[in-house]
Amino acid sequence: MIYTMMQACKETGMTYQGLKFYCNEGLIPNVKRDSINRRIFDEHDIAWIKSLSCLRKCGMSIQEMKEYTKLCLEGASTIPQRQAILKKRKAQLQENIAALISSVEYIDKKQEFYNEVLSGKRQYFSNLIPCQCVD
Repeated sequence: MIYTMMQACKETGMTYQGLKFYCNEGLIPNVKRDSINRRIFDEHDIAWIKSLSCLRKCGMSIQEMKEYTKLCLEGASTIPQRQAILKKRKAQLQENIAALISSVEYIDKKQEFYNEVLSGKRQYFSNLIPCQCVD
């Protein structure tokens, strides 16, 4: 199947401007054109665009995506280099996940504290308000 720019956007979830940017940056190599010079995409292009979207969501910069694309175009000999790039990105994502889990745990503890204060099970205190203790 052949896709127009708009169809490719719908299929991949990208904006028109985003897809055009990716094309202009060389992230989608060998873009084909129809008889009136409009970009057209095939199933392989769509699969590649979806891969690029995933890499972007993983936090890869445009420059890193260009390097990854370049390595892919060089063929199977670059698989170890691509694996190293993905391994590094995965480690960074796992660090981000751990930080997010820690943040969620903090919020859960604060919500529990607030619920206990509101229900009268605990006295309110704040690290921002000096203690008004009576000796």
